[in-house]
Amino acid sequence: MKNIILIGMPGAGKSTIGVILAKTLGVDFIDTDMVIQNRTGELLQTTLQKVGVKGLLDEEEAAIKSLDMKKPCVVATGGSAVLRETSMKHLKKNGVCVYLYLPYSVISHRVNNRDTRGIAAENNETLKDIYDYRTPFYEKYADYTVDCRGHTVQKNVSEILQVMLGLNE
Repeated sequence: MKNIILIGMPGAGKSTIGVILAKTLGVDFIDTDMVIQNRTGELLQTTLQKVGVKGLLDEEEAAIKSLDMKKPCVVATGGSAVLRETSMKHLKKNGVCVYLYLPYSVISHRVNNRDTRGIAAENNETLKDIYDYRTPFYEKYADYTVDCRGHTVQKNVSEILQVMLGLNE
């Protein structure tokens, strides 16, 4: 089985879908945001406030490069992972990237805790700015895109499994 790398905006469901997908497949689940927090010993928002956007992206890149993906796993990336080419090369070398797409209207309803969430963006950037800037990167790095609009978590997991089964045929 190829490793499954979930990419997408904050609020797209990467962690939620990733946990259930990993349980369904009987493989490890890795959340890169948690890897960063374990490495730094602090919340993402705290790291962002201390070191700024570039510093947080540096931490994210180091965390991603530290991942040992030799045994099968599902990886939920931070929404900003796509902003570093070296991070994405490492992930794509070790797995298949699945973009969890949701339109901005859904993301804006889901992300109501931006000030505490640790989203790598300057204070003057709106969530819409972040969405518009990152979307082309998600599309660039996606091996597959799953449209998550109006679907349950289980439906999204099923869709990803269908994609992965197609790869193993």
